[in-house]
Amino acid sequence: MTSPTSTPPISPWPHRFALLTAVTTFPLLFVGGLVTSTGSGLAVPDWPTTFGYNMFLYPWSQMVGGIFYEHSHRLLGSLVGFLTVLLAASLWYSEPRAWVRKLGVVALVAVIIQGVLGGLRVVLSQLPLAVIHACFAQAFFAFVVCLVVFTSQEWRTPITKKVADDAGRLQRLGVLTAGLMYLQLMFGAILRHTGSWETLHFIGAVVVLIHIGLLTARTLRHHADIPRLVRSTLILCGLLIPQIFLGLGAYIGKFTSASVTLQSLSVLLATSHVVVGALMFVTGVLFSLRAYRVLDQSTLHTHPQTLSPQASSL
Repeated sequence: MTSPTSTPPISPWPHRFALLTAVTTFPLLFVGGLVTSTGSGLAVPDWPTTFGYNMFLYPWSQMVGGIFYEHSHRLLGSLVGFLTVLLAASLWYSEPRAWVRKLGVVALVAVIIQGVLGGLRVVLSQLPLAVIHACFAQAFFAFVVCLVVFTSQEWRTPITKKVADDAGRLQRLGVLTAGLMYLQLMFGAILRHTGSWETLHFIGAVVVLIHIGLLTARTLRHHADIPRLVRSTLILCGLLIPQIFLGLGAYIGKFTSASVTLQSLSVLLATSHVVVGALMFVTGVLFSLRAYRVLDQSTLHTHPQTLSPQASSL
């Protein structure tokens, strides 16, 4: 029997819905990339209907060519929207932390905005809306992954921060690196939709590469005792290598004659480049969140402290 002073058990459902929403959003990014790579963005000319049908009742037999990619994107987007509703509701009724409940509302508003942006892209046939829709999708995916972490046991466990002289520098470097990766995603969206800004996208890739190297070096040199920070930098480095080759392949496929002879491969390379970029951005965001959670800036005459056993597992 539970004593009057005991803490009520935490519901596992907010974390489960957050995880399910994130897992479903990732293939939605991939399918959205396919829509752009195959030029299927306007294959279905109406919204929210599909050739006059209720989108959920559109015959599967007619989902061919570009219609298959575009309509699949709509259906998967609707599923993500439904899961986000469940996530927000579960947070509102089960989550004891008010700030996390508010983030659930933000996620719900964000997914509605994203759906409307996608619909307006079809109705108004405006290319800038396609770019905004693509960039907002990346931000939404990262936001949902953050909710996965915030609702996990990791973020509920009290910790003692590690005091370090370079804590502020590492934290700022993490935020800067994540910000540069998002900016690079924006440049990539513009390049994919308009065929321009390729030089800026290349420069952005070099800048991101340098900052990932700096972030990795500082983390390994000064904070090798915090496994989750080390793991994040190693994941970034591991994703960076295939991302470079995917980017080169996507460029060759889009701007050379290979786009005709290797059309299917070009589509796959370009789309994979998008989703790997999304994974890199999310990893950078999580690194920054954890850096602020486990590190504290030392002050004059303050002796370094070590993480508690709970924090050392972060």
